[in-house]
Amino acid sequence: MRVPTIFLFLAAFSLGVMAQDWRKMTDAELKGSVPAKAPVIKEQIETEFRTASGISNGKSNMLGVVIITAGYEADGKYTHFFRAGADVKLGDLDLAAGDYIFGYRRIDPDSLRVMFYQAKTGELVGELRASVERKKGGIYSFLIMPLSAKAGKIYIGRFFFDYSIK
Repeated sequence: MRVPTIFLFLAAFSLGVMAQDWRKMTDAELKGSVPAKAPVIKEQIETEFRTASGISNGKSNMLGVVIITAGYEADGKYTHFFRAGADVKLGDLDLAAGDYIFGYRRIDPDSLRVMFYQAKTGELVGELRASVERKKGGIYSFLIMPLSAKAGKIYIGRFFFDYSIK
C-alpha cells in the first residue's frame, strides 16, 4: 500500500512543479498584458509594443516594455515599464509584485546603474548594477529570459542582471 501512496505523492508533486514553470509569454499573452499606455506617475505614457518581453507560469507573469518618453518630463530618468506579477529579486534588489518604471545610466564601459521607481508615485525603490554580456548573440531593447534552475537574466541592450522569483 505504501508504493501507490508514494507514486501519488510524486505525481502530485511533479504536476505542482510543472505548474510553477515559467516560460516565455506568447505574442497573444503579451498583447493581452502589456498596456498600450503605461501608468507613469501622473501620466499615461505610450509603450513600444515591439520591444515587449515577458514570462508566465500560467497564473502570473512578469513583463517589461520600452516607454516612449519624448514629450514627457522623464528627463532620462526612466525608459522602461516593468510589471512583476509575483515578488521578485532583481540582482540584489527585492521588489514586491506591482508596477515599476526604470531607467539606467552608464557607469563605465562594462556596467550600467539601473534605478527602479514605483510607477504610480515615481518614488525610488532601489537600484542595481547590470553587467555587459560578453557572449555573442542578439541584442534586444529589453528581454526577460525564462528561469533556468530558479534563476534567469534580464537584458537591456547588451547588458544584463540576474533575477529570481520568490
